[in-house]
Amino acid sequence: MSKSSKPCPICKRPRTEEFTPFCSSRCKDRDLAKWFGDGYALPGRPAAPEEIAGEIIREERD
Repeated sequence: MSKSSKPCPICKRPRTEEFTPFCSSRCKDRDLAKWFGDGYALPGRPAAPEEIAGEIIREERD
């Protein structure tokens, strides 16, 4: 591994090729759990249920 490679985004240890961009299966699973648990979010206002329903209807028509 080169010195310029970024560390694991969860624990900051060196990445491994097998689990890139993480260092281990544990960190990979922790990241996935954070996505499932709403630990990550995009800035912006919450979408109204009507907007979500409208998007679903539009996608089904296409």
